[in-house]
Amino acid sequence: MQAKKRYLVLVSASVCFVLFYCFGGIQNLLSGRDSGTRWRPEAVYIEPYGLWEEGRSDDDKRQITPSLKSDADSGVFPAKHCRMDSCFDFSLCEKRSFKVYVYPRHRGEKISDTYQNILSTIEESRFYTPDPGKACLFVLGLDTLDQDHLSPHFVNNMKTKVQNLPLWNGGKNHIIFNLYSGSWPDYKEDLDFDIGFAMLAKASIGTDNFRPNFDVSLPLFSKDHPKTGGESGYLKYNGLPPQRKYMLVFKGKRYLTGIGSETRNALYHIHNTEDVILLTTCKHGKDWQKHKDARCDIDNAEYDKYDYKELLFNSTFCLVPRGRRLGSFRFLEALQAACVPVMLSNGWELPFSEIIDWNTASVIGDERLLLQIPSIVRSISQGQILSLRQQTQFLWEAYFNSVEKIVITTLEIIQDRVQHHISRSYYMWNSLPGGLFTLPQYSTYLAEFPFYYAKLGTKPSSKFTAVILVVSPLVSQSQPVMKLLVAVAKSQYCAQVIILWNCDKPVPPNHYWPSTSVPVIVIEDERKVISSRFLPYNAITTDAILSLDEDTVLTTAEVDFAFSVWQFFPDRIVGYPARSHFWDNNKGQWGYTSKWTNDYSMVLTGAAMYHKYYNYLYTTYLPASLKAIVDQMSNCEDILMNFLVSSVSKLPPIKVTQKKQYKETMMGQASRTSRWAYPDHFAQRQICMNTFVNWFGTMPLMHSQVRLDPVLFKDQVSILRKKYRDIERR
Repeated sequence: MQAKKRYLVLVSASVCFVLFYCFGGIQNLLSGRDSGTRWRPEAVYIEPYGLWEEGRSDDDKRQITPSLKSDADSGVFPAKHCRMDSCFDFSLCEKRSFKVYVYPRHRGEKISDTYQNILSTIEESRFYTPDPGKACLFVLGLDTLDQDHLSPHFVNNMKTKVQNLPLWNGGKNHIIFNLYSGSWPDYKEDLDFDIGFAMLAKASIGTDNFRPNFDVSLPLFSKDHPKTGGESGYLKYNGLPPQRKYMLVFKGKRYLTGIGSETRNALYHIHNTEDVILLTTCKHGKDWQKHKDARCDIDNAEYDKYDYKELLFNSTFCLVPRGRRLGSFRFLEALQAACVPVMLSNGWELPFSEIIDWNTASVIGDERLLLQIPSIVRSISQGQILSLRQQTQFLWEAYFNSVEKIVITTLEIIQDRVQHHISRSYYMWNSLPGGLFTLPQYSTYLAEFPFYYAKLGTKPSSKFTAVILVVSPLVSQSQPVMKLLVAVAKSQYCAQVIILWNCDKPVPPNHYWPSTSVPVIVIEDERKVISSRFLPYNAITTDAILSLDEDTVLTTAEVDFAFSVWQFFPDRIVGYPARSHFWDNNKGQWGYTSKWTNDYSMVLTGAAMYHKYYNYLYTTYLPASLKAIVDQMSNCEDILMNFLVSSVSKLPPIKVTQKKQYKETMMGQASRTSRWAYPDHFAQRQICMNTFVNWFGTMPLMHSQVRLDPVLFKDQVSILRKKYRDIERR
């Protein structure tokens, strides 16, 4: 009987609780509507102990669904646990592709040169759109780089200015660039305004504040960092032997008090004046003498004995201790100098950590174990040192040597998150030529790219596609293009011939073309622009493309030989007509020459083999402005392709031997029909070269004296013993 009573009481209590919850919920919903606020359930997740096992990463543990309440509602930073899947609107990118909109600059607002370089880099990139309705990502026109209250570049009243932006939307799909945050004495990482659900691209960011798969950690770079191009690394000829005069060096400020002082104040313990040179000075700040200690005079005197650049260029390892903030200018300086960075900044999220394996290019130390650093670096073998130094050079030139590289890398990282199904692999980011030149929209399969054939042990396809650009009408079966088509089609390696019809006259009927053993495909270029020769046509099914002008004169043997050479150098241009660039001191600019010498830096695409991936890069990577110049002049597309390939491969093209009469034949034709005969032809090419250099930021072309000849080509032996004997005939 007592059991039944207890049962009835329990049931009654449960019913009352349910009724109270339901009516209370409805009342809350109604009151929410009356007050003009949007009702939503507040979810709190308490995970059972069993889920927190070793199989879960720290990042998994941090991924808690964020509340969408504003900062004013919650009293705390609401986007602490933001990730792409919770604080980013992917639908904007699905509809609009990955395009970036930059807000207009505010009239009268101060903007630093560095931030101006960042914004103009985006506006000059392939990601930019001037239409916010087509954008996936938004960048502020307000200068947010320096959020230190004591800085002359600090922008006041940023909170109100950002909140008033018409497209702000709580910060969703916005990215905020920042190099400095916080001020004396605590140097907090918070910015001076509520960033909402915006991503941070920030230097000196700590792992506690970094939101994985959402924020981007930037390197700290100076205001003098070049906008484009950038200097090359200082490692030359593999730097053998890998070990330099000094083992470990550092030269910088010694903070006497406050944040960053502990580590730098302790460096003298491992400074030995022989191969470990760690120099600090107290002479910085207006009141350094007020805090002067007994060691300052000794440290200052020792500091003045050494030249910083001499140390940098002659040391194997460079210490990179934290400053007032976690990041340091020493980081990029060490990378460029091929001085392996020894990181001594606990809690620093290293730059571009999402894509870069820093264990292959640096030594990551612990500030608490400073005294162990010398023995650690001494234990690294010579082979490991060389590998580390080589990787510093790759990373420096691929991602860090200019503002443009840093900004574009940031955008590419975000694009990989948005288009995760075609994102680049870790291997692509960490090996030559790097992620910026390995576009996943082309392929995510390594074997599709010419750079990885040797590493994968694969070879390019055994056939090529010939693409012949035709700009003149066909009036006779004896025209050079007809002879060229027949000679190319006879090649044992030819899979097909594509005629790119770039002529104003109608395309001739199929029967007008000579009969060949391989398919002949005619593609009409409706735009009639010269850049169309480098479009990634679906009809091109082979790895190799033999690019030809209609008036090119080549024999079948020359075609066969060029292809056999290209198979050993699939990441370069391989061909016959060579040209060179030079610096003209009188004009103060780059010059172009067609003189036949032993030295060359370009192989023109009027008769050259290259990988079809470069057609994709030419079309999608290069800005529309450069291609517009080429199309307007109907000139220089071959120079631009050489610039592109050399900037990617960091290598010169390969020149192969042609028959003796090639020079005379080509020059004779040029005097009658070719565009090479135009009086302003060379003047245009001079203009093109210097325009291209301005965009690339440097001269990517490299000189070479290599010329590959067929085996026994010049030997005095029977011509019947020569594989490519037709090259020497005539």
